[in-house]
Amino acid sequence: MFKARQKILLSVLCLTSMPLLAQSDADYVAQFVQQHQTRNIELAQNMWNWAEVRFHEDKSSQAMQQMLSAQGFTVHAGVAGMPTAFVASYGSTGPVIGILAEMDALPGLSQQATPQQQAIEGKQAGHACGHHLFGAGSVAAAITVKNWLEQNKINGQVRLYGTPAEEGGSGKVYMVRDGLFKDVDIVLHWHAGDRNNAQAMTTLANKTAKFRFHGIASHAAAAPELGRSALDAVEAMDYMVNMMREHVPSETRIHYVITNGGSVPNVVPEFAEVYYYLRTPSAADLPELWTRLEKTAQAAALGTGTTVEQEIMSGVWSVLPNSTLAKVTYDSMQHYGGLNYTSEEKQFADKIRPSLSKRAQKRIGAEQQIDPWTDEIYASSASTDVGDVSWNVPTVGFVTATWVPGTPPHSWQAVAAGGMSIGYKGMQLAIKTLALSAITLYQQPQLIEAAKQEWLQRKGDVQYQSQIGDRQPAL
Repeated sequence: MFKARQKILLSVLCLTSMPLLAQSDADYVAQFVQQHQTRNIELAQNMWNWAEVRFHEDKSSQAMQQMLSAQGFTVHAGVAGMPTAFVASYGSTGPVIGILAEMDALPGLSQQATPQQQAIEGKQAGHACGHHLFGAGSVAAAITVKNWLEQNKINGQVRLYGTPAEEGGSGKVYMVRDGLFKDVDIVLHWHAGDRNNAQAMTTLANKTAKFRFHGIASHAAAAPELGRSALDAVEAMDYMVNMMREHVPSETRIHYVITNGGSVPNVVPEFAEVYYYLRTPSAADLPELWTRLEKTAQAAALGTGTTVEQEIMSGVWSVLPNSTLAKVTYDSMQHYGGLNYTSEEKQFADKIRPSLSKRAQKRIGAEQQIDPWTDEIYASSASTDVGDVSWNVPTVGFVTATWVPGTPPHSWQAVAAGGMSIGYKGMQLAIKTLALSAITLYQQPQLIEAAKQEWLQRKGDVQYQSQIGDRQPAL
């Protein structure tokens, strides 16, 4: 979808090559963020310690709300049917700039902040995608922008969206569906990563579901002929899906886990469940691929004498890129530059690199750099519910090096670095980049208009429709 549109709006790109930053504003942001560094890191550290999984981010959400409320934001909690979702607002006139803040951890990735793999006793989850940094950093950026607006008496509104359950829960999709972004002009976000990059990017759309098979239990040795194995059905579906992989677009990703395969071998399983993710570049292509996936489940049930039902768990659109906004964030990040490790941080990085791929050795020192600007659209094979936001509001995101370069997301190494100073340094850069980007947009409304025009042209005649239908959040 996007390849044909990568070179549109030359006039817009020329506009974004203009100098954007006022030195005094950049200095104000740097000084304010530095002044409140301890508070920001404390919030991130607490969220890392709590490591709350999707839809259960109770402490994290409350801590974020309390910090914003104390700084003069009006907070509306429990929005869109999700107890941990909230919207915090400041200002009543002027452009509305939204900032996204994620907060959920990943199950099964408990890890100490050490360069050796070592789980924390009694803890099952870990922030392997850096959402504690994402959440705390975005809150800090919103507060920074609010204080700048207040001090300079600028007409502008800043809105922080506390968005739960990005990991498979599609929290933002419910917030979009409830109209919480309807009056927003621009949305900014960022993500933890292993590099500093503000290039315009897109992602894969995805849809997920649990397929539940029901059979007949029986003694697996004494009366197997009387049983109908739900596990056989799951395995039959998985086999057919694996054959299907050869006959889908090359960018498509399909992955699954068997979440329930029965209890003991000598009882024919009467229930089994498999959890599927299907990803592809365009949400428009998802229905056909999903129908084929459903047919493998139906065929598996027919062939094994079982029945099947499915529960849609989540579904998201691909991110709609915006080069106008990406250039604003790039210029902001470029102003502050990359990161420099202390001797202790260098030692940590040296110790953790052997556990990473060879790519980590080639990228030593990459945290000090910012990836160069390019007009090309970077296509990520990940998925995010930010995609649904981006099809409703001009949206941009970037990544900063919160992990040792070469670290993959969803790994114990990401949890480790995210819980110590390497992670917090990357977060500080993100706070400054978000804040200065918002300030630039308030001061140059022509950039907001240019971003909207690019958004309309990229969107074309595509009509957004949620992938989750009318289902309620899977609390």
